Amino acid sequence: MIKKNIILLIAMCFAFNSFAQTNINPESFDITKVGQNVPDFSFTTIDGKTFKISDFKGKTLHLIFFATWCSPCMEEMPLIESGIWKKFKSKNFQVVAFGRGHTVEQLKKFNETKGFTFIIAEDPDKKIYERFFTKYIPRNVLVSKTGKIIYQKQGYSEEEAKVLSELIEKETKL
Repeated sequence: MIKKNIILLIAMCFAFNSFAQTNINPESFDITKVGQNVPDFSFTTIDGKTFKISDFKGKTLHLIFFATWCSPCMEEMPLIESGIWKKFKSKNFQVVAFGRGHTVEQLKKFNETKGFTFIIAEDPDKKIYERFFTKYIPRNVLVSKTGKIIYQKQGYSEEEAKVLSELIEKETKL
């Protein structure tokens, strides 16, 4: 009996290791690529406004994909509010954060406690997210004034925030 349990335990370890991937490249889950046009779609904000992504043509656009239960997302969003949105919002720039898997009602309640001032929009069935990616959040996408994707990354770090901020600075000066 003990021998069977040990063999089973070893087999489970091998099975777990075969499924565990420690060196996953997040870009392998990207549908969109830098250099291509941003996909066309419509969305509804927590204020009840409906936009098409093309309504923002002529502005530099920072898209965020997040979930309220995602701790890295909750670390990232206040930094975007203070370090990016407040710095560039007067420079023909817009942030739109999509609550992946969340409804307008859920996001309204969420933002009552958070107080973000950039646009927050629902993506309850993940249809918008799935135009860009298949896995992982937070995700950041920067779209040029002409509608081209010029940056997209998974996660958020101080290093990436600096790269993103420099790109936004450059784009908003054009």
